[in-house]
Amino acid sequence: MKGLRISVVALPCGLMLVAAGPALAGACAFEAQGEGRVAAIIDARSFQLEDGREIRLAGIEPVTSEKVLAEKSKDGSALAALIAGREVTLRGQDDTPDRYGRQSAFVYLGSSDTPVQAALLARGEALASADVADKDCALALVSAEAEGRNAKQGIWAGPSAIKNAESPGDILAGIGRFTIVEGKVLSVRQAGATTYLNFGRNWTRDFAVTISRRMLPAFEAAGVGLKSLENRRIRVRGFVESRQGPRIEALHVGQIELLGGN
Repeated sequence: MKGLRISVVALPCGLMLVAAGPALAGACAFEAQGEGRVAAIIDARSFQLEDGREIRLAGIEPVTSEKVLAEKSKDGSALAALIAGREVTLRGQDDTPDRYGRQSAFVYLGSSDTPVQAALLARGEALASADVADKDCALALVSAEAEGRNAKQGIWAGPSAIKNAESPGDILAGIGRFTIVEGKVLSVRQAGATTYLNFGRNWTRDFAVTISRRMLPAFEAAGVGLKSLENRRIRVRGFVESRQGPRIEALHVGQIELLGGN
């Protein structure tokens, strides 16, 4: 995609439009949540410490668009190459385990002030999840992903890493997977409690982004009028669902990026 890329990130006090993210170093330096030695790699973004804690890498999603990388994602070899047997420091905003007992955290090696997540993103071995509320950290992760994309690393070496909004069949093949889709919003329509960003004229077949009424205050606080997205090219990331055509629900403003040009 040519032209200036502008990231849209959810902030408490408004929308930030930037051409490039901040430096990665120190961007996700949240409160310390402990440390330990990595005993086992569970999958592409989770591991177990010697004290038994199971840690899940915050802010990223594993890649699944390419067969080879999907297998690497499944066995966690990319993560293992970075942290297996190493001493790590955990940082985050909340150390409460999820319903599966996993602690979500940003992970650091030694005295580094750049999280392991950034290395995986820059190597094209993960995708930024866009669910990080802290603006500096969110922008740093998106920037690390862009670094890998620009260098055609990992998943970005192939042509199918980003799906074309005009190819609903291709998008539907990834039901249940975290996917990135690019295209031009042809119309913005509201039906009941849902706003639809439509990328095609056949609403029962073509790709659309759905935004529930409860999310509207977040977009308004960020300075985004959804109607203003008509005829704009955007990049959206999220989990693909099938509801009369492929859908991605925008649960965070940061799932949507404005792309230069119409």
